[in-house]
Amino acid sequence: MPTRPALPFFHPVSLIATWFGSGLLPSAPGTWGSLAALPFAWLIVTLGGWSFLLLAIVAVFGIGVWSANIYEAASGADDPKEVVVDEVAGQWLALLPAAVWMPETPCLLMATVPAFVLFRVFDIWKPWPVSYCENRYRGGFGIMIDDIVAGVYAMLVF
Repeated sequence: MPTRPALPFFHPVSLIATWFGSGLLPSAPGTWGSLAALPFAWLIVTLGGWSFLLLAIVAVFGIGVWSANIYEAASGADDPKEVVVDEVAGQWLALLPAAVWMPETPCLLMATVPAFVLFRVFDIWKPWPVSYCENRYRGGFGIMIDDIVAGVYAMLVF
């Protein structure tokens, strides 16, 4: 059974924080959020290339901090599991090298699997400083920053 959102489903904060409801799916909301990020990344790269993806990462980070902060306060829980906008930004970071070096759609689609796996491994494993960021920072920034660091790890390994 899906988690009940802290705010009404169609509230803009809820739509962004749960990435259009993907974080409300049962089991492994972070994986669902990462998967839901992929079609958006492909569209962004197709329309504007890697530079648009980089701009989108920055924009989603800022909007994610804002929406995660409000959603967390409304839910009363620290880092609610249904908030997956952080996975979106981290997953897009993991895909950035592929967008730079292999922007053609078939190549980008093939690169998605290793980028997805690498990001999920670092997001779940949380090697230092991912774990440090997760434990050190709170609120919307805290929710977002550990996935950004995990995305950087995945990007570097990719």
